[in-house]
Amino acid sequence: MSETVLVATTGRPTGSAASRRLRAEEIIPAVVYGQGMDPITISVARRDLRTALGGSAGMNTVLNLTIDGKMYPSIVKEIQRHPVRRTVSHVDFIQVNLTEEIVVAVPLRLEGEAKAVLANNGLVDPSVDSIELSTTPRNIPDEIVIDITDMTMDSIIRLSDIPLPTGVTAVGDPDTPIVTVLALRAAGGADEGGTSDEAEGAAPAGASSDEVASDEAASDDSAE
Repeated sequence: MSETVLVATTGRPTGSAASRRLRAEEIIPAVVYGQGMDPITISVARRDLRTALGGSAGMNTVLNLTIDGKMYPSIVKEIQRHPVRRTVSHVDFIQVNLTEEIVVAVPLRLEGEAKAVLANNGLVDPSVDSIELSTTPRNIPDEIVIDITDMTMDSIIRLSDIPLPTGVTAVGDPDTPIVTVLALRAAGGADEGGTSDEAEGAAPAGASSDEVASDEAASDDSAE
């Protein structure tokens, strides 16, 4: 779990033109809302937001959002970005109860080397890059690590197979495949003699020898 202080300012002007002016000054328009409170229109410095979310927890960082001297435990609910530059244009914060469970998406990381899969020309393939977990805000893991060392060509790691920290439960169908194995074909479809239908200079499928000879002659003429 990670948490940090982020200071916000109230009283920002609203409207598209005003928001553009704020962003030009490296200030990001935002709003904070939550159970039992009225939404508060705020703004935060772009640099401060980048620093606050720059730790290992990323978007799941528990923020001590400080507004006019009052602290609101919060996490980022949604970030809007410029469609081209991908810079942050607006942030929604949601106030959280530190003792109540919430659902968050936590990134996955694969660890280890599946030697049995590699030996059979296979590829370990994660179906998703994050999973949804239910836990209290201060118990949110930075990431979930899955050990793939013992995977074979027939292995499937399902949601129910993933070890989770105490107090953390997965949200979703327990049988959902999370990590699978793909069987790759030999490169170029080479046979035992080392030849391949896709080898350089091979005729396209369905081409006759006369057509190939004609194409080669034309190629020689153009080269001259």
